Amino acid sequence: MPGGKTIGWDLGGVHVKAALVEDGRVVAAAQVPCPLWQGVGALDGSLAALPDWARGEARHAVTMTGELTDCFADRREGVAALSGWADTHLSGTVRIYAGRSGLVAPGAAAGVSADVASANWHATAALAGRHTPDALLVDIGSTTADLIPIVAGRPAATGYSDAERLETGELVYTGIVRTPVIALADHAPFAGRRTRLMTETFAHMADVYRILGLLPEGADQQASGDRKGKSIPESETRLARIVGRDRGEGTPEAWALLAAYFAEAQLRLLHDAAATLLSRPDLAANAPLVVCGAGAFLGPRLAERLGREAVRLVSLLHDRIAGDPDWISTCGPAVAVGLIASEDAFA
Repeated sequence: MPGGKTIGWDLGGVHVKAALVEDGRVVAAAQVPCPLWQGVGALDGSLAALPDWARGEARHAVTMTGELTDCFADRREGVAALSGWADTHLSGTVRIYAGRSGLVAPGAAAGVSADVASANWHATAALAGRHTPDALLVDIGSTTADLIPIVAGRPAATGYSDAERLETGELVYTGIVRTPVIALADHAPFAGRRTRLMTETFAHMADVYRILGLLPEGADQQASGDRKGKSIPESETRLARIVGRDRGEGTPEAWALLAAYFAEAQLRLLHDAAATLLSRPDLAANAPLVVCGAGAFLGPRLAERLGREAVRLVSLLHDRIAGDPDWISTCGPAVAVGLIASEDAFA
């Protein structure tokens, strides 16, 4: 392709992420919403919403998590549908990332669907392993967190599928935007008492981190729980409902304390999973945490609790980055498949 242009893609069930690689350097990355549960046609709108470079001719490398969306009967059907969409709608040569099976043609993806399905974590870990031989990759996204051991420069996850990684703690189903706060606790402290929570999806972690002033710009691209605005007062209103209150029954300080409780509960989940993985005998005692994702801001806090160093993935790639490092971090798997495809054979 002219100029050595490669575009990496991560087709998710909620977002589409793309990363532009030119001559071995990541020059741009972008994320847009994608309500894939409405059907594969939702990808058309996401493609139209991306910057112009995403629709240009290039070599395209595609990873995915959207195959598990409930519009598909099973993952094989989802892999076939998403691979077919990419082959039809992306301009240029398209290959599908099949993790341990490498890059495959779109028509072959369904035949190795177990390797293709939700293998975006494998791409990020494989890229990180090229720059640090032993580490724990911690990719905290809007919906989930991947914790992947890297040993001798290669992904060393015990599990591979979503089901296996849920069992091993290498997939923690919690994220900084879409996770309902009731997924993290059934009681919380408020006004001097420990109160049971309303088991409704009134508030999400985006509300928590917005109240705490930690939510990255542009990270929250989905509708709020009540389909209303995203100001701090509106987030406080939603959080108040979880403890059966109106916003006026508490002060900003009280709502911040409640938000901090849920943030701590989420960090504790990540800490417990990471501590288990770091206890593996094949992982070096000084192995750092390599952090990326929309929730990369949690990386230093998590590393401090674990007594480890936190290294941002974008720091490892500093000589290969020409675009916005925050968006490149957020779009880690798209960046990874783009860089891997630009380096490896693209037959």
